[in-house]
Amino acid sequence: MNFTSQKQWILGGLSLALGACASTPVPVQPYALAGGRAEYRDYVGAKANICDAAEPRWLLDELSGVNGLLARFLSSTELANTPGSTERAQQTQLLQEAAGSLPKVLNVHQANLKALQGCGFAHSGAFPELTRRGQELVELSRARLKEGDQILEAQEVRNKWKEEAPVREQKARETWCAKNPEVGSTDVFYARQFTNGRTEWLFCDGHMVQAASADAEPTLTGPENLSAKDRRKVKPPRYIEAARGYPAEEIDKQPSGMADSAAPGSATPTP
Repeated sequence: MNFTSQKQWILGGLSLALGACASTPVPVQPYALAGGRAEYRDYVGAKANICDAAEPRWLLDELSGVNGLLARFLSSTELANTPGSTERAQQTQLLQEAAGSLPKVLNVHQANLKALQGCGFAHSGAFPELTRRGQELVELSRARLKEGDQILEAQEVRNKWKEEAPVREQKARETWCAKNPEVGSTDVFYARQFTNGRTEWLFCDGHMVQAASADAEPTLTGPENLSAKDRRKVKPPRYIEAARGYPAEEIDKQPSGMADSAAPGSATPTP
């Protein structure tokens, strides 16, 4: 084989190899979230030309599928930051699950939508609206994930407040209550308020006044082992009056969000 023939053989082999590489399909990556499923391909990451790697109608279906999954994710987490919602816990958990996997999908989808603009068919048919909607969903989903991080941080603060509440209660009892408090004395030593509005006022003699919300009628509960003599000392209106007169600024409030993440119990009465 002369030099010219050898050179042509080498170049021909390289052309075949490059052609084989160019025709290698971009692998499909399945993704499931919020009860929805979609398949996507990382064309940009695979250094493939998105305009040639798939038939336009298949590409339209693929990108639309990701758009649909993102829309489902957004609708399935819209109440995660709504206090009192019965779906809040479930939607918060979904945000936590999405935080580990969805960012990659968003990055790939955004890159694919950007690369799509170089295709001749990108400005015809359903592609312009698909691209506009896709870019919008990517930004909304990123914002929702960021909101989810804040929700989870706030949840940790609330849980910590709840876990440490018994310690704060005991400290307040030791500070404000006599060793053997007299039944009927109506001395409030500690009060706490939960994010759902429920408030509890604790008394040194073991009684408690609680109200489900700011507008609810307070109710009195007490120890079950009181003697008949001690029960006669208990005057419910006096306890409720004492609870209503307790300074609002001294109530130990459960933090509701990041803005409330100051040290819990900081409003405990100062001796």
